Amino acid sequence: MRSSNPVFSRRGFSRDNGHAGFGAQPQAGGPAAATQTQGNPYAQGNPYAGGQQAPAGNPYATNPYAQQDVQHGAPQAPVSTAGRMTMDDVVMRTATTLGTLLVTAALAWALLPVDDANIGKSYGIAIGAGLVAMVLGLVQAFKRKASPALILTYAALEGVFLGVVSSVVDNRIADGAAMQAVLGTMAVFAGVLVAYKAGWIRVNRRFYGFVMAAAMGFLLLTAVNLLFMVFGGGDGLGFRSGGLGIVFGIVGILLGACFLALDFKQVEDGIAYGAPKDEAWLAAFGLTMTLVWIYLEFLRLIAILQGND
Repeated sequence: MRSSNPVFSRRGFSRDNGHAGFGAQPQAGGPAAATQTQGNPYAQGNPYAGGQQAPAGNPYATNPYAQQDVQHGAPQAPVSTAGRMTMDDVVMRTATTLGTLLVTAALAWALLPVDDANIGKSYGIAIGAGLVAMVLGLVQAFKRKASPALILTYAALEGVFLGVVSSVVDNRIADGAAMQAVLGTMAVFAGVLVAYKAGWIRVNRRFYGFVMAAAMGFLLLTAVNLLFMVFGGGDGLGFRSGGLGIVFGIVGILLGACFLALDFKQVEDGIAYGAPKDEAWLAAFGLTMTLVWIYLEFLRLIAILQGND
């Protein structure tokens, strides 16, 4: 499966690379690997399994004497996780990336005023930072390996963009909108995580196909609306204002929640199959992109609900 997030479609987080299962980390060639491949629609082998073939009867053993030890009741040798991505790695990298974004967003809010005399300059800086961040995000999304410097630079520039946009909405359209959007994003993240861990959300091929079809329709309507705004003026087709804008904003938030579920699945599969440790940066990058999506949709929705539109 390829995630809706372009970051997770790279090596280590796609169906073509074959992460599967939760829990123990199976090695290629053993019974556990075969079982998980058959039971998981996303698995097609373990791209990180290398080295010596595991002896029959013990899919985790790399010691040629392990089969004899198992027959005599000796405990199996523990699976080494050195050099592999862990949940702690993902949490730490995500915290670092989001922390960088929040710091630059706060600085942009404080140092780039949005009053009548300065809003043009501040908005110009924000748009420039946002465009550069988008380019850097695309570069990282199509790189084979994670670049921490590139990811943190993306986060810093994205923070500048979000800081100015949030300040404009909060100070000129809807007072308190930024904090409400932050709380809403946190609530969605926590809710999806709980639902995913509890098994209420099942990420399978059908779920993935539905989300991707909905996302394509959403992006297509957004592009059409933007074209009508550019060439026809006004609010285009009205997807970003009034009652239709409210519905569109809610759909955007729900899609972001679905993206989070897909991202959680990809991260857990990567850990289960022992993705390289540095790919925790890719996980952090992808999760950050999804959270930014949800935050912007919340900010837009709150601006419609509380603003003058």
